[in-house]
Amino acid sequence: MDVNQFALYQLKNIPENRQIRFRPYHTLQEKGIQIQYKDYEQVYLARMQPGDEPEQIRRRFNRKLPRTFHGHSISVSDVLVLNKGGVVTSYYVEKDGFTVIAGFIRSGSSGALVSIDTADFHIEGKEGCWHAFDSIIIDGKQFFLMEHETYGKEVAWVVLDEEGKIIVDHTYQGFDQATVQQIKDCLHPPQHTAEPEMQKQSTANRYIQMPSGNTMDKPPLENWQKYMENGEYLRSSEIDEEQNYNMIDGRRNNMSPKGKNGRASVLAKLRRKQAEIAKRYGKPAQQMAMAEDMERRRK
Repeated sequence: MDVNQFALYQLKNIPENRQIRFRPYHTLQEKGIQIQYKDYEQVYLARMQPGDEPEQIRRRFNRKLPRTFHGHSISVSDVLVLNKGGVVTSYYVEKDGFTVIAGFIRSGSSGALVSIDTADFHIEGKEGCWHAFDSIIIDGKQFFLMEHETYGKEVAWVVLDEEGKIIVDHTYQGFDQATVQQIKDCLHPPQHTAEPEMQKQSTANRYIQMPSGNTMDKPPLENWQKYMENGEYLRSSEIDEEQNYNMIDGRRNNMSPKGKNGRASVLAKLRRKQAEIAKRYGKPAQQMAMAEDMERRRK
């Protein structure tokens, strides 16, 4: 069946089914009679309406039978199978209400390791023997609720797939919403996608992809990055002229460093003044500085 469909099954009109036709489920259990798919035939298949539950479907059929329906009105011993969101559940029709039955619809092949009839089964990593007492079909795959044969409900139940693999290790509520969600997560693990914004990053250069995916902008470079990108000639000239290595940034600005109080260095001012005087008299700045120093010592 496709997702979000329901099917109605009724007992085949054969002599072998006389003892189970229109009998309550508990009566059949007392006599040891199992509800088996081979004793039934599908009389109707249709899409589910929003919010459909077994009782809503039953009331709708009691009001008016569909034209394509072949069979008697919904009665005790019928089986209503709902495939809701990929989860298949079988309901045995009672006089009042429904009884969920396991193993009516089976998706496994004849070579499946676990079935609803499995007993004395050894689960890897678990002690003792286990037996299947309930099953569910999710996304076309069947899963079985296993109970410890010795301790019963005193030990947490385990959910296995048809190959005997543990899908849910501990559950005390059977196939409740939380257990079904764990099975679905196992069938369809969440996909973790990498963030597409950062495409390439390196120590010297970073490229960030813009939202359009086409324009690539380059962030401002640090001084040392500018130094590495400048040509050899420009780096050499800056090293000779700049008075502070943190100013080697691709421009020959020759700005002197400032003191802690924000004012220019007095020593730097003195050297610039000596350079101006030496240039004026045509003497090297070093000779002028030595002459002035000697003059001060004589005084």
